[in-house]
Amino acid sequence: MSTRKLMNKPVDVVDEALEGLELAHPQLLAWNRDPSFIHRARFARPEKVTLVSGGGSGHEPLHSCFVGTGMLDAAVPGAVFASPTADQIIAATQAVGTEAGVVHVVKNYTGDVLNFQIAAETAADEGLRVECVLVDDDLASESDIEDGPGRRGTAAVVAVEKVCGAAAENGASLDTVVELGRRVAAGSRTMALALRACTHPDQDRPSFDLADNEVEMGVGIHGERGRERVPFGTADELVDSMLPSIIDSLGLTRGDRVLAITNGLGATHPLELHITHRAVAAHLARRGIHLARSLVGTYVTALDMSGCSITLTRVDDEMLTLWDAPVRTPALTW
Repeated sequence: MSTRKLMNKPVDVVDEALEGLELAHPQLLAWNRDPSFIHRARFARPEKVTLVSGGGSGHEPLHSCFVGTGMLDAAVPGAVFASPTADQIIAATQAVGTEAGVVHVVKNYTGDVLNFQIAAETAADEGLRVECVLVDDDLASESDIEDGPGRRGTAAVVAVEKVCGAAAENGASLDTVVELGRRVAAGSRTMALALRACTHPDQDRPSFDLADNEVEMGVGIHGERGRERVPFGTADELVDSMLPSIIDSLGLTRGDRVLAITNGLGATHPLELHITHRAVAAHLARRGIHLARSLVGTYVTALDMSGCSITLTRVDDEMLTLWDAPVRTPALTW
């Protein structure tokens, strides 16, 4: 065994975790073994738009633990930090697809985008209408390079899946669900920092090293290094260094309303996250930006990375109503 983790063989971590998830929540979801995907225990009514998302494993509870009433109809997990295959996505789309159509919620990574596109084209050939909502909120990966990959997709995907899922549950049309999802994605930006890098299940070293007095700013959820290394500081100081670029990118001004997601990256204690969120609320208050809704916890992870991400999403009355709508999944319930 290459590292101290609660696992058997590194090659089996994804399948064994999915089996455990199914055993823990049989009333909510089921695991289709071959090809691998998670779907609701009860399939949707024919007139309901369905939502399919997915991506590499290692980001749990994203996406598999967001399958359930008010969010996803299916989630497609790849290997750790690797895109699911097109065959997996096709099978999941066909399994949950309805006459009302299917929305693919896709984080902006090359493999995910390509394989979801192949799946959408295949499903369309078979008579299913499929539309895509691309999530690209990671401010640290923003670039001026023309035709570059663009910003990565990170924790804003939770807001997209929640708002779209609620709209679909309420009977919204495919076009309406897609428009909402794209509006949420466009109005979201995220910045993340790491105090300690993650370690892949089949590796014995973290993806990068940090000194005790260093913080990696702008890290990705696959263990990617950040865009700069900054001195370690208090929670208030670190938050004050993260939020201005997010606020500026969104063009937020006094009186605007936001949803703030203060997210743990895998190994961050709730005490730390709530201290961090306290700093987020204070910073927004000083700028006159209204904190309309908050989500604090561990939702989009990079295995066992110690650190956090902060996501701000510009919201309106319609989005807030959909955010507040009932949801019942393994990771999010109200």
